Amino acid sequence: ETAARRKGKTRRGRGKARNEGLLSKQKRSRRMKANDRERNRMHHLNSALDALRSVLPTFPDDAKLTKIETLRFAHNYIWALTQSLRLA
Repeated sequence: ETAARRKGKTRRGRGKARNEGLLSKQKRSRRMKANDRERNRMHHLNSALDALRSVLPTFPDDAKLTKIETLRFAHNYIWALTQSLRLA
C-alpha cells in the first residue's frame, strides 16, 4: 500500500475526469449565482443613489451627479442643514 492510498488519495480510471467535470459545473454554477448577487446589489445601490439624487437640491440644467459626487453633495447638504438648525 502506498502513502497516497493510505491518505485516501487513490486513483481510479475515469472517476477523476467525472469528478473534474462535476467540480467545473459546480464552480460555474457558483460563479453565476455570485454574478447574479452582485448584479442585484449594484441595481439596489443605483436605485438608492437615484432616490437620493431626487431629494437633493440641484439645478435642472445640471448633469447627473456621479456616485461619489452624490454622496459628497448629500453629506455637505446635511451638514449645511444641521448648521442652519443650530443657528436658528
